[in-house]
Formats: sequence, C-alpha cells, structure tokens
Amino acid sequence: MSIVTVSRLYGSGGSEVAALVAHALGWSLLDNAVVDAVAVRLGVTPSQIAAREERVPSLVERLVDAMALGSQEWLTPIAAGLRPPTDDQLVEVTRHIVEEAIARGPLVLVGRGAQSMLAARTDALHVFCYASRSALIARSMVRDRIDQEAAAKLVDETNEQREQWVRKYWNRAWRAHENYHLSVNTEWLGTQGAAALIVHAARERFGLGGNNGT
Repeated sequence: MSIVTVSRLYGSGGSEVAALVAHALGWSLLDNAVVDAVAVRLGVTPSQIAAREERVPSLVERLVDAMALGSQEWLTPIAAGLRPPTDDQLVEVTRHIVEEAIARGPLVLVGRGAQSMLAARTDALHVFCYASRSALIARSMVRDRIDQEAAAKLVDETNEQREQWVRKYWNRAWRAHENYHLSVNTEWLGTQGAAALIVHAARERFGLGGNNGT
C-alpha cells in the first residue's frame, strides 16, 4: 500500500496542499471526513469530535474523565448517556478508521497524529508543512476572517495543542524533523509548489511511473 501523511502547522495551508497531492496522484484523501466518521462510530455530533481532536484535555476534563472511570454513580442516566467520548476512545476509533481507509487503496492522510500512528509502516511517506509565524498568522486572518491579534492567538494555541496531543499519545516530538521524510516551507514554495514537490517525492518513493498509485 502507499500512504502520504501530511502534518501541518495551523495556517500553513497543509490541508490545501494535501488535497492537491491527492488529486495529482489520483489517490483518496482523508481529512475532515475523519470527523464525521468518528462521530458516527461514537454516536456523537461532528462538532463534539472537531472540538476535541488533536487537542489535549483541560484539567477539568481530565478530572471528569478520572471520576467517570472510578464511578458512574454520580452521573444521572441522562447525563451518562450524553457524556462525550474520552480522548482515548477518540484516538482508538480514529485509528480504526485510518486502517480501514488504508486497506481500500493509496491514501493521503491529513493530521490526526498520522505520522506517529503509522511510524512503524514502511509504505508511508511522512510530510510536514510549515511556514514562519507571521505567514501562519496572515493566512489565518484571511481564512478565519479575524484580526491579527485573534489570528496570532488561534495559531499559537492550535499548534501547541497539536504538539501536546502527539506527545501525549505517541511520546514523539511533533515538529522534530527526524520524524518526517520531507518538510516543506509553504511560505516559500506556495501551496502549489509544495504539493508538486510532495507528488514528485511520492512518485520516486513508491516507484509510480504513471499518474496515480493504482
């Protein structure tokens, strides 16, 4: 099987790059569809999953999880039924969905700690998309339609949460170059240029003579 994982700093345009790569290779793309799939499996809303994925729980959330694991007696039946899934459940269900997607054919997978989740596989090309902080903020201002101060806060907090998520569940440094085969500067290359470089690397890595991985 052939897999390209795309990890990305928030504001780097990594999701756009991944979509371009999947289109150029003719492969499936697994990005935000993970949210919907995990929500269906866990019986919750997509917004509940989107609010928790790639984000470590707060102190209050950790205390609630610990109390719930110790005893369910303090919860009413309604509250227990509405209680959101734990992060461990979220990670495990995400893993199953990723494995199912991989089994269906060549795949470009965005985020979700995929570079760590699939670190032991020899059929994966791990890519990291980055840019300077100023470029990340500028892109966020346009994409999220917020001012510079709000964008800076969003960029810093989101990237910190992603880093902590990978460290918590896989004990790996999210931004460490040694955890990737290729790091691309989207500020310098642009999303089109970054995608073209990744496509070239994928074709070389997987010996693709044609336009796709089939």
